[in-house]
Amino acid sequence: MESPFKADILKGKVALVTGGGSGICFEISMQFGKHGAAVAIMGRRPQVLEAAVDALKSQGIRAIWMEGDVRKEEDAARVVHGTVKHFGRLDILVNGAAGNFLVSPEDLSPKGFKTVLDIDSVGTFTMCHEALRFLQKGGEGKDPSTGGLILNISATLHYTATWYQIHSSAAKAAVDSITRSLALEWGTDYEIRVNGIAPGAIQDTLGVEKLSTEEMRRKLIQSTRLFRWGEKWDIAMAALYLASDAGKYINGATIVVDRGMWLSRPRRISKDEVKRISRNLEKKSKEFPTPKANSKL
Repeated sequence: MESPFKADILKGKVALVTGGGSGICFEISMQFGKHGAAVAIMGRRPQVLEAAVDALKSQGIRAIWMEGDVRKEEDAARVVHGTVKHFGRLDILVNGAAGNFLVSPEDLSPKGFKTVLDIDSVGTFTMCHEALRFLQKGGEGKDPSTGGLILNISATLHYTATWYQIHSSAAKAAVDSITRSLALEWGTDYEIRVNGIAPGAIQDTLGVEKLSTEEMRRKLIQSTRLFRWGEKWDIAMAALYLASDAGKYINGATIVVDRGMWLSRPRRISKDEVKRISRNLEKKSKEFPTPKANSKL
């Protein structure tokens, strides 16, 4: 699909994207690059990262990859410093690395619970912590008048509750809290904007394949008219908006990109039944008017 943004809106910017070798975060990397940014991607699978960078370079995008685990401080520091060393600066950090799987709470070990929190929430903070000195106003190679952007990829799982997702729901709730806290403190002290994106069900992603069966997806489509498959492009466009000057006044927000699916609930009664109940209540209120405050009973 054709982008609604100008091709140079991120010209001169440098972005580091964790989990950028595949899925939604690869599309973010691609769109950032197509709109003028240089891109570094980080992940744990060298073959995937190398193939991703080859694909980015084939589009004329300046790109590098570095292997690393967001849970490890030494890896986070090495990748952040490597990005700045190669490109001369860092303007945008996208925290997209995540872990997830379907499991009932009684079948989830504390170790498994901790692993997901370590990747999603601890990893997000670790990357932010290491990137601070470069993203802050006046950081290396940056405009001294403004700071950079942190963009955290979240989810809608924890807005109510989601079956078999207690670990990821807890982790993403922590990510949203990190987004708000850093937006307040680092926005004030260092002029770094910190925002999030909560994607809906995005087709052709590993998450959809891992977290649902064909039968589950069919039932989901039948259950609500709000449901439509999203595209990775949709999330990348939201990321572009937040990263560009169009989003310069947005700080501490997590934008839900799911067509309103998270709001959906089963329709318990029909519209006709609602009208019937409403008419009956209106009729009763006329038959038995509410006594005035000064009336004598």
